[in-house]
Amino acid sequence: MRPTAPNRPQAAPPVLVTSRPLDEYCASFGLTRAELGRLPGPVLDCPGGAAALAAEARALGCEVLAADPGYALGPRRLAALAADGRAVMADAIRREPRRHLPADRRHRPEQYLRSWDRARRLFAADATAHPERYVAAALPRLPFADGTFALTLSSYLLFAYPAVFGPADQLRALRELARVTAPGGEVRVHPLHDERGRPCPHLTELRAALRHHGIASRVLAAPGTGGRPARVLALHPRAPRGTRTEPRREPGNADGPWAAPRTAPWGTATEAPGMYR
Repeated sequence: MRPTAPNRPQAAPPVLVTSRPLDEYCASFGLTRAELGRLPGPVLDCPGGAAALAAEARALGCEVLAADPGYALGPRRLAALAADGRAVMADAIRREPRRHLPADRRHRPEQYLRSWDRARRLFAADATAHPERYVAAALPRLPFADGTFALTLSSYLLFAYPAVFGPADQLRALRELARVTAPGGEVRVHPLHDERGRPCPHLTELRAALRHHGIASRVLAAPGTGGRPARVLALHPRAPRGTRTEPRREPGNADGPWAAPRTAPWGTATEAPGMYR
């Protein structure tokens, strides 16, 4: 799968197709199963890859729509690419177990990889049975109406592959994710580093640009799946001018309804201190 960034005609480096399970999504984004089940609207998973989120979340009463350019290939082909991604991850775990696994799983990496195998099978079965839940689409243009989703999740893309998404591309993609997210909802993006673990060097400038476009942001610390907490960029879209809405208000938030709250609206993520603010 090779996402095409705007104004980038040359061939882009390949993007790893993964098959992550629901529990890994929860740990990476600071969410819980109970809170997913209580969301007031649908969730967007973009890019969805061969993940099992849409299939597994349905049992919680949570509607998930996945978007990914790879869905044009069909479930069977994308699952095969995810099997290749599993092999890449297995090699990465062997080389750097501390980076990819928590301490209690480092002596049994195959258990973690089997969760990817199960997720890949769930994805293939669900995408075959319910193709309408898997939309072939790529950032920065998504075929969804403004404010469609209560929660939008984007993992292992915008900051993980800086050769594919430069700063301007990241800004366009983040604005698009915010556009399709309802006022009072939230966008969460993870990770905030590239494939070598190097943090995004222009995150402060990117957040300033988002503010210029009326999108508030903050950086959260989530439990993560490796040996350290995950850093998550959370975006809060504003309603268009002239639209009357009742925005989410946080207790003790003296700066108004659009200021970043001190605690996350869902799950186990908390606002990250220091350099991640």
